[in-house]
Amino acid sequence: MYRKVLLAYDGSIEGRRALREGAKLAQLCRAEVFLLAVVEISSIMTPEAGLAIPIEQQADDYKAILNEGSERLRALGFSPTSRLEVGDAGQKIAEVAEQIGAHLVVVGHRPQGPLARWFGSVGSYLVKRLRCSVLVAQTEISDDEFEQLKPPMERAASG
Repeated sequence: MYRKVLLAYDGSIEGRRALREGAKLAQLCRAEVFLLAVVEISSIMTPEAGLAIPIEQQADDYKAILNEGSERLRALGFSPTSRLEVGDAGQKIAEVAEQIGAHLVVVGHRPQGPLARWFGSVGSYLVKRLRCSVLVAQTEISDDEFEQLKPPMERAASG
């Protein structure tokens, strides 16, 4: 069914939900897993505070987040392909999904204020743009449930 799964991951609570739910589906489908983090230009510039965070610092932070997500996936027996992009999250996720021929894209859901809702969410953008399935992960998967995804030998070693 799903042979290539793209997981959008930013280290947030919502991103962790996407990682866990996506990993569970990928494991059931024996799919190849791709992990993507996107440094959004809007997150680098915060004009209301008069601050500009250097893109190199943001990229370093997201590299660490990407490495952490990759480690979580490797602990489950995956050999994920990781990628860091800079730009608009929706556009970059869609571009990478098309490039790799993803069958499923998994993103987290972050509650938005009225202004953000007016412009639309990443999930709704992806549904309109992509030809593959899109899952907006909201299911809570407990640490114990996530631990059960590990191969039996890994569970015994960590337990």
